[in-house]
Amino acid sequence: MLVTRAAREWPHGRAIAERCAALGIDVVDLPGDRLALGEQSYAEAKSTLAVTVAPPSKRRLQPIPPSADWRVDLAEGCPAHCAYCYLAGSLKGPPITRVYANLPEIMAELPRHLGTGTITSRSDARADEGTTFEASCYTDPLGLEPVTGSLSALIRYVGEWDAPAQLRFTTKFSDVEPLLALPHGGRVRMRASVNPAAYARFEGGTAPVADRLRALRRMADAGYLVGLTVAPIIAAPGWQEAYAGLIDQVAAAFEGTAPDLTVELITHRFTPGSREVLQSWYPGSRLDMGEAGRTEKRNKFGGIKHVYDRDTMRSLRAFFEERIADRLPFARILYWT
Repeated sequence: MLVTRAAREWPHGRAIAERCAALGIDVVDLPGDRLALGEQSYAEAKSTLAVTVAPPSKRRLQPIPPSADWRVDLAEGCPAHCAYCYLAGSLKGPPITRVYANLPEIMAELPRHLGTGTITSRSDARADEGTTFEASCYTDPLGLEPVTGSLSALIRYVGEWDAPAQLRFTTKFSDVEPLLALPHGGRVRMRASVNPAAYARFEGGTAPVADRLRALRRMADAGYLVGLTVAPIIAAPGWQEAYAGLIDQVAAAFEGTAPDLTVELITHRFTPGSREVLQSWYPGSRLDMGEAGRTEKRNKFGGIKHVYDRDTMRSLRAFFEERIADRLPFARILYWT
């Protein structure tokens, strides 16, 4: 683990370094604030954790449709090894994980955004969520929690508010024990990112889906709001049976209860750039990133994204809406994309 000089000046940065040292992780104090990484292999970069200070540009909250009003970043990068990782097309440079030491400055940005935003703040359908803050856009905060403690601190912070707001995070990990007794105030929603067991080979270094669902049930029992992020939905042969089994698995996990459960449905997509990066990271992956059965979708800047064609999207959406209504009648689908 690398610690920049500026990160050492923050108590939270020092606490992260001390926690890592206690876990037997080598801690290297850098003489300055630059991460002079040089040439690194994917494996080397992926196993590197750097404690840095988030500059003002990183602390400035950005809209994050369709998930939430605002994105709040506790870190950048993820310890998992997912063959479809969308960060491959979003983050530049080697895939090291940067965690931020200046947590008080990051949290101080949130209150001034209360009552603003365009996703839930101005939505009749989601008005009950209040102003929403997404903490898992560029990272998996639960996966990093054993060494950072950042997610717990943010949950405590938002839990103390007397305001219509919700902190949200999604995860492929399952160690929720440190979160269960936190004073969350009913203003925190954990979502488990899930896919059928048949696709587990695309999600290296993550907790088994069964463990994620058990963790989600424990969080619901502890009074947290909960949800599913079914992502990315992969239309591989046999997808109907695979996803039917997944939804049945969710229903079994919540048998005997009817929690406040939301569902976000996100189909697999990729850009030419992310495909190139992912194929260099995972050359043996069998994830289909061909253009057959796909159509091009362009953003306002002219960038190209390959998504499933209209017929495939229609079939997928109809299946999920019907199956969820049947097996998870207490669930609420937030969006499809």
